[in-house]
Formats: sequence, C-alpha cells, structure tokens
Amino acid sequence: MPRVFGQHLEAPRPCDYLAEALASLEYRVMTRVTVAELEEMLRRGWRRQGILYFRPACGACFECRSLRLPLDRFVPTESQKRARRRAGRFRLEVGPPRVDAERVALFEAWHRFREGERGWKAAPMDEEGYHLGLAAYHPAAREVAYYDGGRLVALGICDVTPRAWSATMFFYHPEVARLSPGVGNVLTCVDLARTAGIPHVYLGYCVLGCPSMRYKDAFRPHEVLVGRPAADEEPRWAPAHEAPGTPAVRAGGDR
Repeated sequence: MPRVFGQHLEAPRPCDYLAEALASLEYRVMTRVTVAELEEMLRRGWRRQGILYFRPACGACFECRSLRLPLDRFVPTESQKRARRRAGRFRLEVGPPRVDAERVALFEAWHRFREGERGWKAAPMDEEGYHLGLAAYHPAAREVAYYDGGRLVALGICDVTPRAWSATMFFYHPEVARLSPGVGNVLTCVDLARTAGIPHVYLGYCVLGCPSMRYKDAFRPHEVLVGRPAADEEPRWAPAHEAPGTPAVRAGGDR
C-alpha cells in the first residue's frame, strides 16, 4: 500500500510547453509504491520523478499526449538506426541510479546547453536535489549510463516493470549533441526492453507544438492514451491515427 504524503491539483498557470496556453498538473507525493502499482500508474498516464508522481490535468486541453511504443510493431527509421549505431560507440552500464558529483555536473552542463539553445529557465542542481528529483530509491528505478572511455557523457533515468520500460529523463554532455544522443537512447531502451521481454517502452508526454517534446512523435508506430483514466477505469491505448480528437490525428497529414 503506497504511503501518500500529499496530493495537489495545481491552479491553472502559464504552460511550460505552449505559448499562451494554461497548464495544470495533478501531483502525488508517495513512497512504498510497488513495481506493480507503478506499472498501473504508467498505464494511466502518470510519470514519476523521485517520490513525486504527476500527470496533466489541464481541463479540456490534451496537447500533452501520453505516448508508448508497442515493441511487437515498432520499426525504427533509417535515421533512427544511424543514431543507434552512433550511440554504439559508448560503453553502457545499467544499474540502480547513483548520485555523485560527476552526474550532477553532467546534468548541469546539459541544462545550461538547453538554456542557451532553447531559452530554458536556469535550474541549479546539487547532489541533494539530484537525489530527490532523479535518483530517489524505487525498486523499478534504473539508470542507463553511457561512457566514452572512462568519462560519463550521457545518462538515462528509467523505470522498469515486467510490462513497461519507462524512459523518464535523459541528459548528455553538449560535446556529443551532434550524435543525436536522445534518439540513440530511445533505441537503446527499445533494445534493452526487447531483450528483457518487455512489450512497451513509455516515452512520457509528446507535445507537437514544443520542440523539446515533439521529437517523440517520430517514433512510429506508437500508441497514445485516450483521456485520463481513473484508478478503477481500464486504460485504452490506441494507435495514433485511430485516437479520435487527439493532436496526433490532426497532425498526421503534415508529416
């Protein structure tokens, strides 16, 4: 049984992803969430960072689409395959998330790069903040660390359950940005999930109007979650082109 320390529904605020839009998140601060309980939350569009669980609650706006890849049907494009081959030059280590100065420095270098490239707000990080936001213990938590020789150059934070590989966070050193490391990381997660017999890779929220979130739409075929199902409601994931009223349908002819 999860231990719930707090629940909160945000009042509408300016959206971080779409100009002139209002956003709201539903939050839960919880511990003792089992792997099975986390998997059920993922199926309902929830995401986890540390002990914080959240999903959109933006009234009539559904531009944040929960997206997952069905691995029995997903086929990477040639461009995505090239990114996977480029990622193959790095040595992988997969294990529980760790906290140290090297990881904090990598996160800060990546975030400063994004601040300059895309106008993100500054987000200073220290080891305590890294632990609370990214590496707090959960039995499903894993990190996928990419090393160039002995140097950490990229890192993915994931949740792994029997039927879900959830890519939660990925960051990298700006020096490897030309290698499309984010695309390579998604394909690495796909490979790891397939090896483990896991049927779905969850990529979180795709927002077609936001450059930082739109790239997920290029991984096809994919499924999107219909609506925001309650805990006692069976979730329905539909192929993007069959999900009525979603941005995926409206944008399909533009690709």
